[in-house]
Amino acid sequence: MGGAQKWLRGIGIVGVVIAVILGAGWVLVGPDWRALIAHPPSGRDVLFWSNAQRDAAFRMMDRLPLIIESRPIPRGETVRPLPEGAPLDLSAEIDLDAYLDAQNAAALVILQDGKIRLERYGNRFAPEGRWTSFSVAKSLTSTLVGAAIADGYIESLDDPVAKYIPDLAGSPYDDVTVAQLLTMTSGVAWNEDYEDPASDVALFDKAEPQPGAHGIVTYMRGLARAHPPGEVWNYSTGETNLIGILVSSATGKPVSDYLSEKIWAPYGMEQDATWLLGQDGHEISGCCIQAATRDYARFGQFILDGGVTADGPILPSDWLPSATLKQADIGEAGFGYGFQWWTRDDGAFMADGIFGQGIFIDPARNLVIASNANWTSALGLRDGEWPARDAFYTAVQRALDAEAAE
Repeated sequence: MGGAQKWLRGIGIVGVVIAVILGAGWVLVGPDWRALIAHPPSGRDVLFWSNAQRDAAFRMMDRLPLIIESRPIPRGETVRPLPEGAPLDLSAEIDLDAYLDAQNAAALVILQDGKIRLERYGNRFAPEGRWTSFSVAKSLTSTLVGAAIADGYIESLDDPVAKYIPDLAGSPYDDVTVAQLLTMTSGVAWNEDYEDPASDVALFDKAEPQPGAHGIVTYMRGLARAHPPGEVWNYSTGETNLIGILVSSATGKPVSDYLSEKIWAPYGMEQDATWLLGQDGHEISGCCIQAATRDYARFGQFILDGGVTADGPILPSDWLPSATLKQADIGEAGFGYGFQWWTRDDGAFMADGIFGQGIFIDPARNLVIASNANWTSALGLRDGEWPARDAFYTAVQRALDAEAAE
């Protein structure tokens, strides 16, 4: 569920490959660079890279500054510890090795009560590495809306979007509220087909911005209305990108800086992260944070903790109960959509990104599961990775219930 794309630009991959080989030599560049050199991304669109190209690039997408730009998300001076808990035994529920292999998993971190119960890595990835988030970023972006409300930058979820993005005035977004943007119920037409090169999700970052406007705003202005606002849910990465513009416009800060200020630094993330930029120089807010899997897990724990950092609560008291509750019917039994969170009817909720990125949060069990992978297809439906991961979440819940009953 979910996703976006990033475009290669600048001097191109060939120039970087030559520079790396001449500057350091094949052996010295390390396995990540060697994999990228052996499988350089073809074309500009990640949605249409091969499996080998994705394996090489997903851990490297913010380390190619001549090709793809990013903005730092600095950590703070203090790291929030993740102490070791009792090892979690899943053997009665699942063959873990077989599951991780079928997922083409890079990382899996399971926290309960803020402690690491299970941590595994694969696909040449390690704890010190950083993996792309894809649409997991959507849930971080929406959380910044809550922070901006608490800080007084955004007055109300009932405000029209154009109040904060004036360039949307006179567009199909004229009558759309901030809440409808968060729940993807704007009624504005959008095609999120990851396998169609003519879909909106494959084209939006290629839009030439109008003078003084963001490229994504220019693109979204040109869309048509499909339904009245608030009536129909339709998944749209473009709308999360608008949320990022809205937060930046309201706060006067890049969303990377605001994320660092409100969450990344004060909560104690272990590593700096980065946020990849679109061609208009703004963060692709519906996608593309590059971070350590442990820090994705820490973000899940931050949400589980109620949005509290060393500086105190950063969200309105009613934000998370609303954000993580089913606000829109997505037409799939057992699931719904909140404020850029996928919800399950059992009370758990998820941040979800294409090709196997996820943060699963279950308040009833004080559980966080962070995972990164490279599935064979964007949605993980062709070879069953997404259903297998959802079943894995349930298997972990059952294992914890059995453990508690002993």
